Amino acid sequence: MSTEQTIIQFEQVTKRYDDGETVLKSVSFEIERGKFYTLLGPSGCGKTTILRLIAGFLEPSEGEIRFDGKVINRVPANERLVNTVFQDYALFPHLNVFENVAFGLRIKKLKQAAVEAKVLEALRFVNLKGYEKREITELSGGQRQRVAIARAIVNEPEVLLLDEPLSALDLKLRTEMQYELRELQRRLGITFIFVTHDQEEALAMSDEIFVMKEGTIQQSGTPTDIYDEPINRFVADFIGESNIVPGSMAEDYRVQFAGKTFECVDGGLRPNEPVEIVIRPEDLEITTPERGKLQVKVDTQLFRGVHYEIVGYDEAGNEWMVHSTKKVEVGERIGLDFDPEAIHVMRFGETEEEFDKRLLAYEEIGHDQ
Repeated sequence: MSTEQTIIQFEQVTKRYDDGETVLKSVSFEIERGKFYTLLGPSGCGKTTILRLIAGFLEPSEGEIRFDGKVINRVPANERLVNTVFQDYALFPHLNVFENVAFGLRIKKLKQAAVEAKVLEALRFVNLKGYEKREITELSGGQRQRVAIARAIVNEPEVLLLDEPLSALDLKLRTEMQYELRELQRRLGITFIFVTHDQEEALAMSDEIFVMKEGTIQQSGTPTDIYDEPINRFVADFIGESNIVPGSMAEDYRVQFAGKTFECVDGGLRPNEPVEIVIRPEDLEITTPERGKLQVKVDTQLFRGVHYEIVGYDEAGNEWMVHSTKKVEVGERIGLDFDPEAIHVMRFGETEEEFDKRLLAYEEIGHDQ
């Protein structure tokens, strides 16, 4: 990544609270300009702490945070070119929409004409033109969120931080706001850093995702990379539904699991090395037992609207989940077919750094993993 593209850098950043709890552990990453990033992980993993460190609400215990190449560890929040949209929006109930959005501009003592122009432009950006005189209590949840975003972007930040801003909305409105936020980011052309524990939100909206667990970044990459090539069991299990079964490498491009040997597209591991196998439910096709690579007895079946969620067990006792439009019967024996590309091989406990080194070494000897 070129230095000109990089706007934020974390270099071995640790955050430790006064009670001794360490919530971030030597975290390093870079953020590029003009992209939509998501910090994804369960509650307590450190994602909101990263947001607060960027915003200037916290200082790191160790390491450096850089903005445009300059260390900002102790730069006050009001001097940083970032703005935050909080989970509860933090709007002023005694001010109308216009005055909520204008609040930061008034603190800067801009002239009234400039304030009016900037506020109206920000409201137009978030599709709230004509709402200037509305009271906050008169707005829906989605409209309040738009006001909070307008208040943030009116100050022309280089980075917009969003701390789970969709969590209070119902499912339909959350989906609508995902599209709106993504489109807003594209129109503004600034960097968005979005915090969520919802993997569907992360996959739908992001240019790049950081998957977090217990104060560390487990894996980073595009939504496709994260979903198709999870680095370990935690990522595979956290990002969507996964079938994860034990296996071992037979040789490059051949792996053993469920008592059989299958072709795959992964290499770079030792023969007989224990591994974990990931196959997504939608990559399994139901066929007859005779034609299937695996034979499974159906245990449960649930209708999920667009597909059936079928769970069964193979002869080795492995559980398999299948997403299919085909309806089967509980107790029925079915075959499961899949392509070699559907098999993802993971080394036990491998970190992203170790995976990258293995991939690089494998490519250097003339193989394409």
